[in-house]
Amino acid sequence: MDFAFDARTEELRANLLAFMDEHVYPAERVEHEQRALLSSPWDTPDVVEDLKAEAKRQGLWNLFLPDAEYGAGLTNLQYAPLAEITGRSPHLAPTALNCAAPDTGNMEVLAQFGDEAQRKQWLEPLLAGEIRSAFAMTEPEVASSDATNIETRIERRGDEYVVNGRKWYISGAMNPNCRIFIVMGKTDPEGSDVRRQQSMILVPRDTPGVEVRRAMQVYGYEDHSHGGHAEVLFHDVRVPASNLIGEEGGGFAIAQARLGPGRIHHCMRLIGMAERAIELMCRRSVSRTAFGKPIAQQGVVQNWIADARVSVEQLRLLVLKTAWLMDTVGNRGAHTEIQAIKIATPRAVVDIIDKAVQVHGAGGVSQDFPLAELWAAARTLKLADGPDEVHQRSLARREIKKYL
Repeated sequence: MDFAFDARTEELRANLLAFMDEHVYPAERVEHEQRALLSSPWDTPDVVEDLKAEAKRQGLWNLFLPDAEYGAGLTNLQYAPLAEITGRSPHLAPTALNCAAPDTGNMEVLAQFGDEAQRKQWLEPLLAGEIRSAFAMTEPEVASSDATNIETRIERRGDEYVVNGRKWYISGAMNPNCRIFIVMGKTDPEGSDVRRQQSMILVPRDTPGVEVRRAMQVYGYEDHSHGGHAEVLFHDVRVPASNLIGEEGGGFAIAQARLGPGRIHHCMRLIGMAERAIELMCRRSVSRTAFGKPIAQQGVVQNWIADARVSVEQLRLLVLKTAWLMDTVGNRGAHTEIQAIKIATPRAVVDIIDKAVQVHGAGGVSQDFPLAELWAAARTLKLADGPDEVHQRSLARREIKKYL
């Protein structure tokens, strides 16, 4: 593996770093101020649309999609350092670049598994940033970390499918510009192969029977800039049979394909969040004095800063190795590494942000610094895309299998 960034990556990094300095960081406070004046907190502030227009003008748009027909045509290894930069402002920068979850994963699903009509109707406006989307998988009544537990039913009736179920923590669903749900449910609940019982289907938000019931909080935050996380009911929702993505029984495989690149994106953004926390921790420690000397000269704080730097460097190399393996041997060949980054990265980044909060004292848990929101986002990723414990179980089984 060559650890040096190629020329295209270096150029995009330079452009993106300048975009962050000139546009994104100054917009963070403006976004909060404008959102407070909106008739609905779920509407999009003008400054976000301005950022999107500027990113598109600068060619910093759809960088995540490796298919050059739809996106920038970057490999996972090329995109990873760009995702890290956006992680320094995770509630604003990914959206500005049209690289925000869950739209990224949904666009990947449509690009890989959607038919021509589905791509025309839904992928194209998503690529243009004209609409938003949601991925409806998690359910409150079952342990959704085991996708075979999902109870939502997708039943074929003539030329239609009928969807019934209850989902929650459906990211982006509170945004009024969210126009389409990708819903995962069971088309064959009695099938002998539990991994072939599930399918995915496209459900427009305005379909009769779709009820976006309420916003779910995350550690007390409503996550307005992300589009919220909603509880959604599907009651006798009828959609054309042509809305099925791929084939019946293909939902589990599509979900696995969707999560591979997504974990690279999440983990690199987490590293960007850690870098910003380290920067804030260092700035705070040199500007405050306690017990007769700057906090930066306190041994415990120096240990925190040193450990944070070591952790970030280790994590970055592991995630870049994973991205490189995905590019060279595919998601299956990178299976162990994909699980490893999912386990290691949120765990370490939560601790780094927590130490930065401690250095800031009361300011660390206030709205005057981004640390509290960063901590909540990082801690949530120990659950998102599968709980850490599920990945530990799977990874351990692969290791033990070598000795059986």
